Amino acid sequence: MDLPVMPPVLPMLAKSATRIPSGMQYEAKWDGFRALVFRDGPEVEIGSRNGKPLTRYFPELVDALRANLPNRCVVDGEIVIARDGRLDFDALTERIHPAESRVRLLAETMPASMVVFDLLALDDRDLMEVQQRERRELLEQALADAGPPVHLAPATLDQAVAQQWFEQFEGAGLDGVVAKPLDLPYRPDQRVLVKVKHERTADCVVAGFRWHKSGPVLGSLLLGLYNGEGRLQHVGVCASFPMKRRQELVAELEPLRMETVAGHPWAEWADAEAQEKDRLPGGQSRWTGKKDLSWQPLRPERVVEVAYDHMQGDRFRHTAQFRRWRPDREPRSCTYTQLEEPVSYDLADVLTP
Repeated sequence: MDLPVMPPVLPMLAKSATRIPSGMQYEAKWDGFRALVFRDGPEVEIGSRNGKPLTRYFPELVDALRANLPNRCVVDGEIVIARDGRLDFDALTERIHPAESRVRLLAETMPASMVVFDLLALDDRDLMEVQQRERRELLEQALADAGPPVHLAPATLDQAVAQQWFEQFEGAGLDGVVAKPLDLPYRPDQRVLVKVKHERTADCVVAGFRWHKSGPVLGSLLLGLYNGEGRLQHVGVCASFPMKRRQELVAELEPLRMETVAGHPWAEWADAEAQEKDRLPGGQSRWTGKKDLSWQPLRPERVVEVAYDHMQGDRFRHTAQFRRWRPDREPRSCTYTQLEEPVSYDLADVLTP
């Protein structure tokens, strides 16, 4: 492979904002695997957000990229899987599997798509210093004849349209809007874009915590909601506390600490079958590797209000943010019924020009 931009390249990133800024190019924020694709004739390499190769996990995409991308180019985009008209991140995570036979099977039964939204190189030209507006024009020309499963990401300069996308596209599994300054060169691993994501709040039961990697202070709170069967379901974690607050929380939660998991709603977390069914905390996975996921059980008697962006199945897609304690709420009242459901929106309508 001999391209003007060679792997590995870390992608350009975004910082959070609460409102969609004016005077930029706007795109939907895709919920998949960020990927940079390097193509030099028959050679195709797919790099992940951290620079590690993804090529072997998506053989069906390699063929599709050869068929739809220019002969020599580098593009930035998102690998996604669509099921029942919306993005399915859980299905996407299943594709990262060590067994070649499993990879091939999933490539046939759960094929992925590639949504392309930036162009870093074309033929012998390095486009990294070219402004966003020109890169977008060149990208539209380069993908003019592309077809599924390779898609050109929709983009607009109209802030009102971006606001409409923000409100509608969530129903298709997307999680916000990205705004790009029109004069911006491509800046690897820098947070120079702007992302605006949905934020909602929910009252959750605190049923445990993990220790921080730095020492005997709290790392994250383990959150639960009661399902229709009256079972406390693990739905995610709440983290990002200042160090002083981490120390204070250990003392605050001390009266609720349990010596063992006996009698705890998640006592069976070590059972492999229960892990598969209910996503209980504490188990290893292909993603966590040897990371220490041990946790301290708490009596599920305290309620916290957290902010979250959206759900993935029955859990929070991303880490929730602490808002306040809710001493006025009974833990048993913290159920899934409080969660807001976005209006359904077909993903095909998002990708249709």
